[in-house]
Amino acid sequence: MWESFVKGFEAYLKLERSMSDNTVQAYVRDVSKLISYLELNQVSVSPETVSSETLGQFLCWLNELCLDIRSQARIISGIKAFFKYLLMEDVRDDDPTELLEMPRLGRKIPEVLTYDEIQRMLAAIDLSLPHGQRNRAMLETLYACGLRVSELINLKMTNLYLDVGIIKVIGKNDKERLVPIGDEAIKHIRFYAEGVRRQIKIDPYHENFVFLSKRGKKLSRIMVFYIIKELAQLANIEKTVSPHTFRHSFATHLVEGGADLKAVQDMLGHESITTTELYTHMDTAYLRETVLNFHPRNLEMRRKRQGHSEG
Repeated sequence: MWESFVKGFEAYLKLERSMSDNTVQAYVRDVSKLISYLELNQVSVSPETVSSETLGQFLCWLNELCLDIRSQARIISGIKAFFKYLLMEDVRDDDPTELLEMPRLGRKIPEVLTYDEIQRMLAAIDLSLPHGQRNRAMLETLYACGLRVSELINLKMTNLYLDVGIIKVIGKNDKERLVPIGDEAIKHIRFYAEGVRRQIKIDPYHENFVFLSKRGKKLSRIMVFYIIKELAQLANIEKTVSPHTFRHSFATHLVEGGADLKAVQDMLGHESITTTELYTHMDTAYLRETVLNFHPRNLEMRRKRQGHSEG
């Protein structure tokens, strides 16, 4: 019921507004996100009948996905443009977005790093130092999987399924979820695990944790914050950067690239799923495909491979 209206909106933007193809597709993706939300929540409404209340619930859902303010604002702009088009075409006699506002946030949302800034932080790591390989693996994992800092420091060797590109994460309230992990992160985890980590005298109580201090114990949250703050300074990044910044960057980059919202939501761990058994019914291959197709690290690797094959 939405498809014909979206096609009309697309034609309007191209022909009457003379917008570029990239801008038009961005607006269309914004409307598609609303449609996805309605389908996921089994809300059966048409463009003619969708209410302001439903749109407000959609915006609250976007906020729960850890999207930064700019991304939420851009999506709102696209939705507003769509309903103004419907008003102009006499499809509706009211504008349900007229009083639409950004959801009020109880805390400040961390800034989002650009992909270039993430690359600069990775390049600032001195891989000649023993802890450099560990830090590179940590940052790659944070960005590849959108983990919370607590999930990173508690990541266990027995929960790495790198051969199939999946890790098991223990989230809030001990909820478990399976998260895809990209090839670049896998490569650096293996470098660290098979190299520097084996040379550490590991505390018996900490031997199953992936990321260890030089004393052979799992890293603390404060240590990870310190490492990231120092790398941001070395990379001359003036934003306030924390481990959670990588989680927001992960979500924002995937959604802005066109990834399915439900897949991003699952990977962030916002589903009320508490056992691994329930995850056996989840299509982890689909989640991994989402990461491979939309995550900037994987897109860059694909371009490099194509360049080598053409050469």
